Amino acid sequence: MTLEKYVKKRNFTKTAEPKSGKSKDKEQLIFVIQKHDASRLHYDFRLEMEGVLKSWAVPKGPSTDPKMKRLAMMVEDHPFDYRSFEGIIPKGEYGGGTVIVWDQGTYEPIEEIKGKKAQEKHLLKQLQSGSLKIKLHGEKLQGEYALVKTHGMGENGWLLIKHNDDFASTKDVTKQDKSVISGKTIDKVEKTSDKIWQSGHEETAEPITEAAEPPVEADQEEEADLKQIDPAKLIKAAPKSKLPENVKPMLATLVDEAFDDPDWQFEVKWDGYRALASINKGEVELYSRNNKSFNDKFYPIHRILKEWKINALLDGEVLVLNEKGISNFGDLQNWRSEADGELVYYVFDLLWYDGKNLMDLPLSERQAILKEILPTDDDRIQISKVFKTSGIDFYQAAEKIGLEGIIAKKSSSTYSPDLRSKEWLKVKVHKRQEVIIAGYTKKKDTSKQFSSLLLGVYENGDLQYVGKVGTGFSDKLQKEMIAQFKPLITEESPFKAIPDVNKPSRFRPNPPKALATWLKPELVCEVAFTEVTDDGVFRHPSFQGMRIDKNAKEVVREAEISAAEVLETTEEPDQDQHTDVISPPKGKERKTLLNPKDETQVRKICNRELKFTHLSKVYWPEDGITKRDMFNYYYQVAEYMLPYLKDRPMSLNRFPGGIHGSSFYQKDVTDKAPEWAKTFPYTTSEEEKKQYLVGTDEASLLWMASLGCIEMNPWFSRIQSPENPDYCVIDLDPDKNTFDQVVEAAQHVKQVLDAVDVPSFCKTSGSTGMHIYIPLNAKYTYDQSQMFARIIVGIVHDQLPDYTSLERMIANRKGKMYLDFLQNRPGATIAGPYSLRPKVGATVSMPLHWEEVKPGLKMKDFTIHNAIERLKVEGDLFKGVLGKGIDLEKTIKKTKSIFGS
Repeated sequence: MTLEKYVKKRNFTKTAEPKSGKSKDKEQLIFVIQKHDASRLHYDFRLEMEGVLKSWAVPKGPSTDPKMKRLAMMVEDHPFDYRSFEGIIPKGEYGGGTVIVWDQGTYEPIEEIKGKKAQEKHLLKQLQSGSLKIKLHGEKLQGEYALVKTHGMGENGWLLIKHNDDFASTKDVTKQDKSVISGKTIDKVEKTSDKIWQSGHEETAEPITEAAEPPVEADQEEEADLKQIDPAKLIKAAPKSKLPENVKPMLATLVDEAFDDPDWQFEVKWDGYRALASINKGEVELYSRNNKSFNDKFYPIHRILKEWKINALLDGEVLVLNEKGISNFGDLQNWRSEADGELVYYVFDLLWYDGKNLMDLPLSERQAILKEILPTDDDRIQISKVFKTSGIDFYQAAEKIGLEGIIAKKSSSTYSPDLRSKEWLKVKVHKRQEVIIAGYTKKKDTSKQFSSLLLGVYENGDLQYVGKVGTGFSDKLQKEMIAQFKPLITEESPFKAIPDVNKPSRFRPNPPKALATWLKPELVCEVAFTEVTDDGVFRHPSFQGMRIDKNAKEVVREAEISAAEVLETTEEPDQDQHTDVISPPKGKERKTLLNPKDETQVRKICNRELKFTHLSKVYWPEDGITKRDMFNYYYQVAEYMLPYLKDRPMSLNRFPGGIHGSSFYQKDVTDKAPEWAKTFPYTTSEEEKKQYLVGTDEASLLWMASLGCIEMNPWFSRIQSPENPDYCVIDLDPDKNTFDQVVEAAQHVKQVLDAVDVPSFCKTSGSTGMHIYIPLNAKYTYDQSQMFARIIVGIVHDQLPDYTSLERMIANRKGKMYLDFLQNRPGATIAGPYSLRPKVGATVSMPLHWEEVKPGLKMKDFTIHNAIERLKVEGDLFKGVLGKGIDLEKTIKKTKSIFGS
């Protein structure tokens, strides 16, 4: 087995980690468990095979309790000599942090097999099959364990499970925290090691990033809580009831963002068909959310349920898993038999059991009973895993793995059939929606069955047009769909307002004519899209599949609501009569932070006390706006602004005397930032070690403001990947141009990007120009980002040569607008979204709808006075900037194809 991945990730001139090694023991296989305190503490479980150490990262550490299933993410192979590595991996290097050898010993298969080579051959077969059963002979761990590959957490997700043998115990073995080699704890090694950081450049490496999977596991406290629940007592106390019939499931409300809350639990949002299973005295019905039978369609699941000897009403999701353990709706929609993929029924709720109605029990108790009673003899029916963890981290994990989204459920929620509840919430990774097929078009010169589908949703009882979709169909699928359409053809349009299906666009002013065929609005499909235009039409839709489980009359436009509003709670002020320390209220519609009278005030922000002084000092003299006003603004805008500051080094542009006073940039905060502040190192050209401040939370934002930072200037990249920007920026910097010309140039940039299907997001600079952002998702370098920006501005300059320039030197621009692509470089900053600017009028760098970018737009349309009210109405228009990045290689090829080289 190659160590290529291992070697590629390490710089052996900076880290003492071994490069290779070979076992000399011809009789026994060894195992080692290393405790690794990187950016997250975890344990690395390693087994000798094929001359290397097969490795898994275990976030919670191993357990001796058979009921505790530990997530284990498989990472790259490590060299044999790594078994004894102990010390410090330098900061800035991959996996930087402290390592001890927590346990070591020999291991063997559970089956009795003689000889090391024969054992190894047997273990490799088990590894390949996804079920590895071993016996450990260690100093801390002994007895039988299993490593089992799990679905739903990507191709590298496994579970580490202790078998119930003589060595099983409920004691927490990780409390034995000393190295079996040196006898030292992690802390002791860290304090006494002579290995020091020699690099001038740090990268914070997540330990589980080694596995290309983020750390997500059910919380140990949650597992302990389930053990305290007695399912038998709960069932006995539940009210008697006949089996409910034709139950319509409880539904989740769509919200705009993930969140952290200890009262909520999280599950994967599966990409399949919602299905209820009614099992009673041998009679089994598997049916959809609108009571259509799935018995024949999903016959393998129905057959398994028929064999069960329980009486229950289950709620779950039927799906098809791909080879990576990810569900795909298209695969499910095309499923006809077991040759088309493996069907799995993930069960997440229990509504009725053995004559007892359980719907009024809290969700946590229903799931505890479900875990107890559900048969586990066939892995085609599984319990959907519950995660008591950070919802934000879980969402990021889902996004990284490629899942559709996550579901958040209040642990205390009861089950309310046929209700879209705010105690169950869904957060989507990608925009998708069920729509009604109200017709189709066909161009005269096409050989296809149809050119596009005409889509609609119900609004206020009327069918409203939401666009047409022409991608996502195979020829075979089109033939099947046209057969479904024929009985539904009608002469009258089902829409309230008949849409213009041949409407021209700026890139297709004379589109080829297509004839519309109208259909009775009965068929439902699902589409993905990038955004919704002001007139309610989906932009860039793509067909995902038919929805036989949805009733057309129930298809309405799905709109996100604010997660913060759903969760809104207000804490009582934590007042102290001597220091006036206040905990600011939670919730979306914040009031002011500081009172209008006292010149010096202390506030508790994120459990940090901050002192605000000279609050009546006027920072914007022409407008009478004070430091107090600035602090109150940043406090109110924080939740919108922080996603664009978090984990980013900051350049501090300080105006201690206000906008007309002297100002200066400050990068180094060594010995100046408070102890709690997060910093990021850099080395000057004179080899001096310095520290940037890193944006983290409201406390860091308001501390910057307290230094006189009127504007906030974050890096384009985060400290986790400092060489890889999250977005590419095109900065339109006018000289003697009108702002209407800036608007025109911005629209030309938009037209070029639209032509190559690249999403773009615009904002006013708050000064004189405009900024256009393109999401990259940290997949490319600054050089690659700059190259792409250069291509785009070059095309725009060719279109607008009279008043634009690509000259970096101001004197060479001759008064023309600079199309700045050079901002895309390490360490460069521009004012972030929602930042105030040190300009007369207290203008704000404000994200816009593209439809707002038109002649007549003015910079002073968005100021400290109206920005918060606008955000309450519009929300964060810029969040797509931090979403899925473009495929740069394909985009550049397409750009050259359309616009030339």
